[in-house]
This record gives sequence, C-alpha cells and structure tokens, in this order.
Amino acid sequence: MSIFSPVSRDVSSPDSDTASTIRPRGFLHSLGTWSAYVALLLAAISALIVIVIPMATGSHTYTVLTSSMAPKYAPGTLMVVKPTAVDSLRVGDVITYQIESGKPAVISHRITAVEATQTGEQVFITKGDNNSLEDAEAVHEVQIKGKLFYAVPYVGFAAHAVGEQRGKILPVVAVGFIALGALSMAKGAIEKNRSKKTDRPSK
Repeated sequence: MSIFSPVSRDVSSPDSDTASTIRPRGFLHSLGTWSAYVALLLAAISALIVIVIPMATGSHTYTVLTSSMAPKYAPGTLMVVKPTAVDSLRVGDVITYQIESGKPAVISHRITAVEATQTGEQVFITKGDNNSLEDAEAVHEVQIKGKLFYAVPYVGFAAHAVGEQRGKILPVVAVGFIALGALSMAKGAIEKNRSKKTDRPSK
C-alpha cells in the first residue's frame, strides 16, 4: 500500500507580501508629512516671535553679548524691547538704554532705584543681574530705548551674525520657510488623495 504525504501549499495571499511592503512605506510617508507640518509650525512661531510681534508693536530687537544679565539673559539671548513711557518704569524693570546719550551702543540692565536730580529730572539707577555693583552713572530719560517686552534664548546669535541687514533678511527667510512648509503640505495632500484613489476596490 502506497502512502502519499500531503503536499504542502502556500496558502498565503499573493497580496500579503505587497501589503507588508506598503505599510512601512506608508508609515514613512506619514512621518514625512507630519515632519513638514511640524517644520511649518516652528517656522510660523519663529516668524511670529522674532519678526511679526516686534514689528506690530514697534519694538526693537537686541542681542545680549555679555554675561552681565546672566544666567536669565545669557549671551546670545534675543531681547525684544518695546518703547515705554518713562513714568511707567518701575524698580525691577529691565530697560535698554544708550551707554552715552546720542551714541548707538546700548546696554540692558535692571532698574534698582528711581531718583530725581536737583532740577527735578527723573533718573534711574541700574545694575546687571550678574554684577556685584550698580552702574556708575544714572540713566536719563533721553538715553532710554525701551523696556524689555520678552526675550528668546539663543536666537540672538543668529540675528547678530546677520548684522545690520537682519531687518531685511529675516522676513525673507521667514517667508521662505513658510512657503516651503506650505508646498510640503500641498504635496502631502495631493499624494494622500492619490493614495486613497489607488486603495479603492475596483468594481
């Protein structure tokens, strides 16, 4: 009597290997799309913080170059300084002022006292958070550029490297990032629609 062993057959669907291949690709595609979304979001936030808000509020941006205000405002910090009425300044406020009246060099220190001269002019005593002594000279109204609105760590390095042209270059860079992100989103949407059409069962 002959005994025949059953012949084993591969009962797996021919589409199973294809499906397993498509899944990783689909995952990578989704990851790329979400990366584009994140890049766009970061670019928009950066543009908002560094460019849009300062322009909208009439503020000026300065880069911290020394450690006199460390550790809170370490070198490389971008300070956004908003013009403020002198009468509203109080002890504890951080102000940016000209080191010498009429000259471009400025410094940002904290107000430690408000005094008046013999002529009745209001002046401010300042000190760097990291300095042991108050500044030697009182700050006069004419020297003050404004009060610290907000600060962004590290961003100042890039802004300072751009130099005097940053006011022209930064908006262009920001628009470029936003445009790149928008194109990435549009591309992702188109590819997603194509994928849906491909996955539809044929009738």
